[in-house]
Amino acid sequence: MLTLLKLLQDGRFHSGQAIADALCISRNAVWKQIRRLEADLGIELNRVRGRGYQLASPLILLDDGVLCDKGLSDVWPFYIYESLDSTNAEATRLVAKGVEPPFLILAERQTSGRGRRGRVWQSPFGVNVYMSLVMRVQGGARQLEGLSLVVGLAVLRALRASGLAKAGLKWPNDILVQGKKIAGILLELTGDPADICHVVVGIGININMESESDIEQPWTSMKLELQRLIDRNEFVCELSRQLHGYLTRHAEVGFAALHEEWESNHLWQGCEVVLIAGTQRIEGLVLGVDRVGALRLSVSGREQLFSGGEISLRLCDDHRA
Repeated sequence: MLTLLKLLQDGRFHSGQAIADALCISRNAVWKQIRRLEADLGIELNRVRGRGYQLASPLILLDDGVLCDKGLSDVWPFYIYESLDSTNAEATRLVAKGVEPPFLILAERQTSGRGRRGRVWQSPFGVNVYMSLVMRVQGGARQLEGLSLVVGLAVLRALRASGLAKAGLKWPNDILVQGKKIAGILLELTGDPADICHVVVGIGININMESESDIEQPWTSMKLELQRLIDRNEFVCELSRQLHGYLTRHAEVGFAALHEEWESNHLWQGCEVVLIAGTQRIEGLVLGVDRVGALRLSVSGREQLFSGGEISLRLCDDHRA
């Protein structure tokens, strides 16, 4: 199916006979592959008698040759999959098999993509970026302090470098554009955080997605914001360069050195929010983050610190809070 998609991704009409000749298969086999694209991958196609088949929406597939030419293999090794349950899950499996980090997992789609707090991350085929970076962390918990916030900075810089000037951060690890979510980050650890462990940095970014009915919160994509098709290969390379730079700096000097940069890009700085942790709801004013990335909240005039993966933050005027 990927071979067929690569043929169709130029956006032009291709006759059934031309496809059959190009793929060295029968016309009947072409028809079956077209049906599989629609049924299995959710790809929409235009059919016009006498002209053939055309993708309903333009598509730019991930391409290992293009990624290598653009320098991704100079940053770290990478693996591309047509379909995975989740890139984080595959990353963990490869670590268990002895694959040495750092390495990057990319997928055209996820069937069980995950966000924070057990939420589903919608992962349609070929339109967004679903990736996981695996790193080996040595030297104790200090190397993990503020790590998800640093990854958020790298994602933010990649988005802005691609033209999305209005993107900003939301604690702890979301990227928003005018109140709509465009990217999320999920960190998972294996091993001993006090000694040697592996960190799987999962990143999901809405790139060329234009419609999705199963997302419960306001969302947007690079294509919707910039009104043009985004080359996912170029974006993955830009994001990898930003990640490499920020993670190297974090490993050398810690989150404290990036603290001011993060706060200057935090969209909810100084805002009244509701913090939800399990059944607990706490209203307060966002003061910023501390030197290790914990949220500083003024609650009834007293500063309190909050951290942890099961915390949700909402603006006070958000009806979902």
